[in-house]
Amino acid sequence: MERLITTPDGRHLRVEEAGDPSGSPVLTLHGTPGAGRLYGPHITDAENRRIRLIGYDRPGYGRSTPQPGRSVADCAADVRAVAAALSIDRLAVWGISGGAPHALACAALLPDLVVAVGSLAALAPYGAPRLDYFTGMGEDNVNDIKLMLEDEPAARVKLVADREQMLSLNAEAMERAFPSLVSAVDAAAFTPELAEYLFACTRDGLAPGGEGWWDDSMAALKPWGFELGTIRVPVQLWHGLHDRFVPFQHGEWLAGTIPGVDARLSADDGHITLLQRRIGEVHAWLLDRF
Repeated sequence: MERLITTPDGRHLRVEEAGDPSGSPVLTLHGTPGAGRLYGPHITDAENRRIRLIGYDRPGYGRSTPQPGRSVADCAADVRAVAAALSIDRLAVWGISGGAPHALACAALLPDLVVAVGSLAALAPYGAPRLDYFTGMGEDNVNDIKLMLEDEPAARVKLVADREQMLSLNAEAMERAFPSLVSAVDAAAFTPELAEYLFACTRDGLAPGGEGWWDDSMAALKPWGFELGTIRVPVQLWHGLHDRFVPFQHGEWLAGTIPGVDARLSADDGHITLLQRRIGEVHAWLLDRF
């Protein structure tokens, strides 16, 4: 089921639901770039566990109104608006990749609404003390981040070209699009179903333009708008040793910073494998916190 909801400041957010309508609500936060489409195996797991699974397009993606200059923290107000529109007073949240810092914002800023949070393959804040930010990161991401930090106008021009390139791909080409980012472990996890899902998320998310992608990327590099040390909501954190999108040391740093975190620092995983293999474990852990 899909609907548009209106935020208190008059923006629209596209929301998607699946799973068990009477089950425990779990809201997901998609990667960067992307859209809030729900993945078939996650829906099946939600049905089996009696989860009401919810996704939404972050501002500027898909059918959601852009919110220029947004911070990571601004996600919390949108999650509260989604919950209110769906008459939900308690829910769990998980986010992956670019969605994971936004999930952590919900943990820090919505303790009255959010019972627990799953963070998978999250970037740590840029400039975090004692963090080696770039080592182990694929060249594509390193170059893009450094360009954003050093020359925003040039980075915007490149993002326009990158968006056009990504929209020209088909599902079969998704795995090969960023060879510096996909480790052998992640390549082995690709299936036709996953490739089709990632293709659909990219197509839908970038269809209206690149605003969502730009704002996601810049929000990750600027101050997030909350302190990780203030989190008191239970958090389970996953990070794979073979992750080239977001290097393993980011997960290690977050695991050492978030109070009381249940850290799953996995020697068997990369980036894509978390989406493909670990969501059932995350769902089970979240359900135990209701």
